Amino acid sequence: MATSNTNKKTPGISYWSKDKCICPVCKKSFEKEIMRSGNGRMIAGGLSDELHRTFEPSAKYGVIYPLIYEIGACPHCYSAFFWNDFKDIKSNDVIDKLFREIDKRREAVENIFPYFDLKNERKLFDGAAMYYLALLSYECVGPELIPTLKKAIISLRLAWLCTYIDKRCSGYNYDYIAQVFYRKSLFFYQQAVINETTRTEKSSTLSNMGPDMDKNYGWDGVIYLCGLLEYKYGQREDTQLRLKKLSESKTAIARIFGLGKSSKNKPGPLLEHARELYDNLSKELKDDDF
Repeated sequence: MATSNTNKKTPGISYWSKDKCICPVCKKSFEKEIMRSGNGRMIAGGLSDELHRTFEPSAKYGVIYPLIYEIGACPHCYSAFFWNDFKDIKSNDVIDKLFREIDKRREAVENIFPYFDLKNERKLFDGAAMYYLALLSYECVGPELIPTLKKAIISLRLAWLCTYIDKRCSGYNYDYIAQVFYRKSLFFYQQAVINETTRTEKSSTLSNMGPDMDKNYGWDGVIYLCGLLEYKYGQREDTQLRLKKLSESKTAIARIFGLGKSSKNKPGPLLEHARELYDNLSKELKDDDF
């Protein structure tokens, strides 16, 4: 694999920023890889019900995964965050905890994404490993960084990336791993709403709630995803509990999106997906006479 110095000289999908990132944990610098835009690199495809934007393969660049460039990962201590958060890790307690758990993070990620590379031009597999490092790193930070909602977004993106890995290289259980991350995402999304309600974490103040990188669907998107993920990936062992949660999701969706009334103030694809989810929830609840 080419080194980063070689990649600097080769125009392609990404480039190395002149400004290095200083890791707040180990105090060492590392290079910041940024995806290039334009020139037919990103050919937008459809938007899934999970608010995930797919991209069509380019004749020149092939299949690209823009999501993998959103996370930075220190190759020295395996701390990983959204790029803008590196400068906000200042608490000595947080830094000490991140430092103590270096080996724990590395070993955990190696168990799922063996032989990942943090130093050279990243590929899909490396990007997924960086997201998992970020998921573990945000476990160590305080509520001021809004970690719960970020872990929800990261988990959902990990599910997407693992699904892509499984499609490219099936037979290694990445389809199962994707399901695990979907369930983690469900937990964190619902916990973020609880934290917002109890004012233990200001989830709704996160500047970009994604969940993907092409559009910010805000708090409405969070409420929608809580219901969608419950419907698609929630537990099914306890039928009464499932129906109770689906009923709560239906109520929340109707309240946020004004379904059944005039919804002209919330146009666009999110409203369309919310209406479809509302209909699916209504059908399952009706079928079970809840």
